[in-house]
Amino acid sequence: MSRLLDDRPFAPRDDVAFLREMTELTQWHRAHCPEYVRIWPVESEPKSTADLPFLHVGLFKRLLLQTRAEGIVHQRTLLSSSTTGNQPSRISLDERSSALQARSSLAILTEMVGPERRPLLVLDDARNLRQRGEVSARIAAAMALRPLACETHFLLDESAGRARTRWESLADVLTRFDDLLVYGLTFLLWTAWAKAGMPDEIRKQLAGKRVHFVHSGGWKKLESLQVQQAELERELLAGLDPRSGVVDFYGLVEQIGVVFPLCSAGARHVPRWADVVVRDPWTLAPLHNEPGLLQLMNVLAFGAPYHSILTEDQGQLLPHETCPCGRPGKRFQLLSRLPQSETRGCANV
Repeated sequence: MSRLLDDRPFAPRDDVAFLREMTELTQWHRAHCPEYVRIWPVESEPKSTADLPFLHVGLFKRLLLQTRAEGIVHQRTLLSSSTTGNQPSRISLDERSSALQARSSLAILTEMVGPERRPLLVLDDARNLRQRGEVSARIAAAMALRPLACETHFLLDESAGRARTRWESLADVLTRFDDLLVYGLTFLLWTAWAKAGMPDEIRKQLAGKRVHFVHSGGWKKLESLQVQQAELERELLAGLDPRSGVVDFYGLVEQIGVVFPLCSAGARHVPRWADVVVRDPWTLAPLHNEPGLLQLMNVLAFGAPYHSILTEDQGQLLPHETCPCGRPGKRFQLLSRLPQSETRGCANV
């Protein structure tokens, strides 16, 4: 159990305590994961998080890593959404880590959308839940919101070979509730909601309702349609209660349970039990005021060594002072994918 995990994801963090937990977790994986210790055989005493070892994100497309020890029970395998012909990442889920990751995602999302229980509308097909032994990243992201839901409805029907939005299910919910939570991949929020030909009677029912939209999965597909963030948010929020909002979060399937939400000031905030290091793409030296590759880490991963991951995403750390949105702690800007890197399906940016 992490001593940093609580219901205050963006409160000031004890950096010494975080480094100590990350060091202990690294030692744990060295002791119980043969593949990991072969990659990082030399143990050293890190002076900062930038000294901690990492695995490249592409490794998880080639190896199913597992840390086997007493108290670790592996359950299912989490699959990233991959484009046709690409190998998905495969992450082994265990009971201990899953419990921590569920607490983490709930704390972060509650901070952004509030604790109220309301209907959760998922822009996906319910049949995607029924895969034995495996779960997709897009379903896992939606299910992170389930503790905030009084009931859950899946709004896509993919039985005819193409996605159809089930407007009749939305109409039923709108007759009974004024406050809704909607989750979908960024691209689906545009194609299956904002620009899906919503019937006029549904649009009238939605008028004045309070809706929080939560989305993830990056902007590559929308950029190909020349859709910008401001346009997406304008279309989603048109006619709704002014207290409605849109939450864009970034995260990796390789680091399930930890997400970095985009605040109103355009910064992505780092939870107390996570950290971000920016590295030079050529030398891998840590950078402080320049853009580079993002290394993401957290103290919640016990069943496999995905606690410290070097991504192919580029970002830049922001100044340490409190963000204009009022949240303290580390924050960063997400910039782009590394040129010529492999498209990562639902995790692409």
